[in-house]
Amino acid sequence: MNMASVRILFLFFIIIRARSVGKSFVKVECKTGNVGQYGQQSMLDCVVKPAEEIKEPKILVVIWRKKGSEDALLVFYKGETTLQLGYKFAESSWNDRNMNISLLITNTTMVDSGDYKCSVFTDSGDDEKTETSLRVTAKYNKPTIRSIPENITRREDVTLSCSSVGGYPEGQLRWFDEHNKEWTASSEMEAELTNDGLFKLSSKLSLLKNSISSKYTCVVFNSSGGKEDEVTLEIPGTTTSEGQEREKGSDQSSKIVASVVVIGLLIVGLLLALLIHRWWSQRGHVVV
Repeated sequence: MNMASVRILFLFFIIIRARSVGKSFVKVECKTGNVGQYGQQSMLDCVVKPAEEIKEPKILVVIWRKKGSEDALLVFYKGETTLQLGYKFAESSWNDRNMNISLLITNTTMVDSGDYKCSVFTDSGDDEKTETSLRVTAKYNKPTIRSIPENITRREDVTLSCSSVGGYPEGQLRWFDEHNKEWTASSEMEAELTNDGLFKLSSKLSLLKNSISSKYTCVVFNSSGGKEDEVTLEIPGTTTSEGQEREKGSDQSSKIVASVVVIGLLIVGLLLALLIHRWWSQRGHVVV
């Protein structure tokens, strides 16, 4: 069935139902808010609830729409299901006796975020005012970090740049040094909305040549403040590493000096022993 005929079908059932008198014995219950992950499957959870006195109700029509769009996403009518690419019943073996009419989105994108409406007609009544919504989120990729200049020395200032893409909603990049001290307040961050509806986060941290730590970590957080991933840059030739080198050199010098002292004491001991031996030898010769 052509999607353009859905509105005619919908009006037809409204007219037919308007002529009937009596209580509707079915109600569609949907989960109010649904959360989907970008690039994954998402489900809009809806179930038809018949009254207790209704035994084995039969579904005649199901129509799923996204608010703001004229075309239906899925239509079930006269035993046939017509659907747009990327949408289907959540249960693959669905039939007109199955009261689970949940809609499955097979590859969620940012376009799928929004409000949806589900209309259901059965042989025991109908419900055409049920609405639900989908909020789409996306996890940020692992950040990348680089420095300007690329080869860092203590003779010039340094700028560190960090970026992370593919996330939604807008998150944050934060900076930490090797002591876990935060430097975010000294950085500048930008959030750019890309063509696919996702955010690209960029942050720059400027460092003075005489106050560079041994390493810096850039951490990406989501909109709820949850940590998603991080990257660390270790900087050679910084004050900390030079101090460690000096300590190492000092230890080696101390070991060398200690060895020289020991050797010198041994030599002095040997000379004293020889002198004493000669003195005793000469004394013994005179006595004889």
